[in-house]
Amino acid sequence: MTPTQRHHVVLVSPEGEPKGTAEKLEAHQQGWLHSAFSLMLYRLNQDGEREFLLQRRADSKYHSGGLWTNTCCSHPKKDEPVAAAAKRRLYEELGIARPLDFAMGPVFIYRAELDNGLVEHEWDQVIACEVNHVETILNPDEVSDCRWWSEQDIQAALADSPEQFTAWFSQVFAHICAMTPAHAMA
Repeated sequence: MTPTQRHHVVLVSPEGEPKGTAEKLEAHQQGWLHSAFSLMLYRLNQDGEREFLLQRRADSKYHSGGLWTNTCCSHPKKDEPVAAAAKRRLYEELGIARPLDFAMGPVFIYRAELDNGLVEHEWDQVIACEVNHVETILNPDEVSDCRWWSEQDIQAALADSPEQFTAWFSQVFAHICAMTPAHAMA
């Protein structure tokens, strides 16, 4: 992010009520609670098992660079509905522009110490969306890779090498698994 590209986040109360805005980097330096969303696209494979589209954050990101995470996560702008923010960022990060049917899941609050002395403290809206097929065009400033992971592969990787994932991913993944169907009926 260049100095002329100042992004702001919406500061919120623990109940999610807006309390103002702050520059994004400052909010992460101070650990202020702010509004966010975590979106996960998933599909059922031919065996009826869930697969999840994960992205690997660009190495150049100001925090959590090079780590795997959910399909898309970011912050709504002031007065921007969360679903609109999710659609906007899905396009900006992964080039996905087609209409999608989002399922709004739970909200959870987390606080995590990050690299570079930053703190992620978010009031995080979980969003799931089942898709059959999507084409991606990765924005290299945001994403270095993306691929479909089976539920079992994610669980194994979280158990064996959790450091390859963002601080928030395991919680998002648990919420997504609780709100999406595990197996198609045969």
